[in-house]
Amino acid sequence: MIHKNQKYKDHLHLYNQSLTLLTDLYQLTMSYGYWKAGLDKKEAVFHLFFRKNPFNGGFAISAGLETVIEYLKTFHFDPSDLAYLATLRGANNEPLFEPEFFDYLANMKFSCSIDAIPEGNVVFPYEPLVRVQGPLIQCQLLESPLLNLINFPSLIATKAARVCIAAGNDPVLEFGLRRAQGIDGSLTASRSSYIGGCVGTSNVLAGKIFGIPVHGTHSHSWIMVFDDELESFQTYAKNLPNNCIFLVDTYNTIEGVKKAIEVGKWLRKEGKKLLGIRLDSGDLAYLSIKSRAMLDAAGFNDAQIFASNELDESIISELKRQGACITAWGVGTNLVTGGNQPALDGVYKLSAIRDVGEQWKYKLKLSEQMIKVSNPGILQVKRYTNRDGYIADAIYDTNIGISSSASIVDPFDPTRLKILNENWISRDLLIPIFDKGQCVYEIPSLSEIRATTQKELSQFHTGVKRFMHPHEYTVGMEKSLYELKVNLIKNIRTLTAHNYIDSGVNND
Repeated sequence: MIHKNQKYKDHLHLYNQSLTLLTDLYQLTMSYGYWKAGLDKKEAVFHLFFRKNPFNGGFAISAGLETVIEYLKTFHFDPSDLAYLATLRGANNEPLFEPEFFDYLANMKFSCSIDAIPEGNVVFPYEPLVRVQGPLIQCQLLESPLLNLINFPSLIATKAARVCIAAGNDPVLEFGLRRAQGIDGSLTASRSSYIGGCVGTSNVLAGKIFGIPVHGTHSHSWIMVFDDELESFQTYAKNLPNNCIFLVDTYNTIEGVKKAIEVGKWLRKEGKKLLGIRLDSGDLAYLSIKSRAMLDAAGFNDAQIFASNELDESIISELKRQGACITAWGVGTNLVTGGNQPALDGVYKLSAIRDVGEQWKYKLKLSEQMIKVSNPGILQVKRYTNRDGYIADAIYDTNIGISSSASIVDPFDPTRLKILNENWISRDLLIPIFDKGQCVYEIPSLSEIRATTQKELSQFHTGVKRFMHPHEYTVGMEKSLYELKVNLIKNIRTLTAHNYIDSGVNND
């Protein structure tokens, strides 16, 4: 079939083509500038991290690494990429890039070493989720795609974890396909929600691709097709007797529950089972309590009561506080979109650079806002454990190292100093993923990643997982690294001040 709009047709084949141009233009203009300036032989280190816990919470969940790995395994500029770049023009309407640069890109072979915190781990602000080391241009080109592939999945995995914490032992289903941000947004959200703790999804394509359990019965339209609500339940039960969870609020919830019970009795006679009912509107606390009493009185003590309708962790917590008899939760819009927080504030910053074979020169981004000052060095995170669980994380430089009884400093309040106990057990969080372009990491199954999330969350104090005013888990910089950072800041500011005065600007 020939589509009239060729660009639309090309969009349909988005996932069958090179994704190397999934980047911002300035990554390419900077890379071109490096190449023109002869800086392409330099080696660099970049770190991907976020500055603030999402949802005003006390933690985040790392996610998206598997997609990063698949992206990097096929990282290359194909002829169609280079042909498109050749069409770009500068302000003078001349080609933006020289043809020789395209030869450089065409011959580029991914050769970076990448360390990362595996998916499903609990992470905190300023801890590097990914460390990229390699040729400067390659490291630079990875900035936008890595942020795209890590930020959103980590946001949604965190939201799912919060929702599941609110639900306690009750199962949570991700129901957000119709409200998700496009095809890729919906699939990413389904996968990330499963990592965060959801037991399944309504998204059948996500079930096919990722192996996530799929769930669903019928909507209001099924009931409205029939002249009578009872008839709609009866017809569904006759045709799908092994999947009977009836949506009871189309006309009158209590009357709907009565009819679901009537059909449940028929199912019982047929040797089948009424699995439950679903509430999608109204006072969910009151209706669930009333429905539970009705179901129990009719002998359906094990029938579940599902709830949906714009739920999130706060609403679920409040419903539980009110004694709602809901046993399973379907969460959609507020889960797959992030609800009141549309993005994780992940960033990607240069922290060290050198000529091949030379010593590293440590770098940082300086700002009048301390929250935006990045950390220098080649960073690693060590997590410490005592008999009660996880107790502290230390960000340290791999060249400086860290002793068993080191001190860590709060970078925003240097008077807060914690001495690490040499008896605590510790482990490094970032592990090798790629070694000079070769993948050395065995990707775990999605179920294993999900299990990691549950295991890791269980090791943190409940206060860290609190929704309102959570406890601040201890994350600090190893003291020597902190002192190096302070000295680097002083040097930059001194140099900047001298340049400012030498330029003839009056500083009065």
